Amino acid sequence: MVSNDHERRIAARFATFDQDGNGCIDRQDFSTAAKALLAEFGVAARSDRGQALYDGAEAFWQGMAGIADRDGDQRITRQEFVTGAVKRLRDNPERFGEIARPFLRAALRVAAADGGPTATVEDTARVLTVLGVPGETARTAAAALDTDGDGRIGEAEVVPAFARYFTVPD
Repeated sequence: MVSNDHERRIAARFATFDQDGNGCIDRQDFSTAAKALLAEFGVAARSDRGQALYDGAEAFWQGMAGIADRDGDQRITRQEFVTGAVKRLRDNPERFGEIARPFLRAALRVAAADGGPTATVEDTARVLTVLGVPGETARTAAAALDTDGDGRIGEAEVVPAFARYFTVPD
């Protein structure tokens, strides 16, 4: 059984997705996140990396909507998020990581100066900050993502961490 504490943690994650703070998550929130990342790293929207990020954001939105948009209005309320997320996490905790994979992969490539598949810890912290994680928390989280200690963050490190973010207490 899912505890109320777990539901509260999931609800706290809602703000990470609600980029414009309007009380719901929608497609525009994912586009806003992509646009902000491109601006932060000076990557053109029409470049291959820019298009991959927008495509990843759309795939992420579609996955989130499929999980949580219970009434089909193309908006996810806090309650829909909590209800949808809690049920899906109980059924398949890795699901959030998998629906986010294309976006996370593209975000790493945008952050990587060479456009490669890994970004530095510092640039990963920048990504987190752009997405709304406070500065010191972003730096700490990015450092923790570097599980092999090579100073770089890759998809194999970030996707499982994303899933854990929704299933493990702060």
